[in-house]
Amino acid sequence: MMHENDRDMSEEINFEPEEEMGDMAAAQAKIKKLRGELKEAQAKRDEYLDGWQRSKAESVNIRKEAFASADRASARAKESLMEDIIPVLDSFDMAATGEAWAAVDQSWRSGMDQVRNQLLDVLSRNGVTRYGKVGEMSDHNLHEIVQEMEDTPGASGEIIRILRFGYKSETPSNTSGQAKILRPAQVIVKK
Repeated sequence: MMHENDRDMSEEINFEPEEEMGDMAAAQAKIKKLRGELKEAQAKRDEYLDGWQRSKAESVNIRKEAFASADRASARAKESLMEDIIPVLDSFDMAATGEAWAAVDQSWRSGMDQVRNQLLDVLSRNGVTRYGKVGEMSDHNLHEIVQEMEDTPGASGEIIRILRFGYKSETPSNTSGQAKILRPAQVIVKK
């Protein structure tokens, strides 16, 4: 099937039978013209191919960046939700350590502990762990030391009381592969 451009080129080239061409110079001129047109067509082909390849590479890069951006947005949203759950757990912990907690019916306390444990499980399934334990050594990267006490047993820097648990995301958020501290634990340590 001949396209309109092909027809225009064949009409421009003017293919004449050899006996009508005349002499050898006319034939060489036509060959030279055809070679020039061929080189021009090859140059255009190369230009179009190069443009297509650059566009394809750019499209692949844009797609990769879109996926990476969506992943980052999803991670931020997930982290934000986890950070919203943490104060709820703090409220459970404060209620469980209050004097009124002991006066509450045991079955009701058990039910509230189950709700708290479900929230901790949600965090855990999403890569967030709760930390802070009496008897551990304090670490300035993980703990916020609120008070130091002298007249208590234990080694210097040892945690003697947890005021507020800490939370960290076990999903590496940076290139070092370290867990991200969502909130440091507030502790009282042995001086």
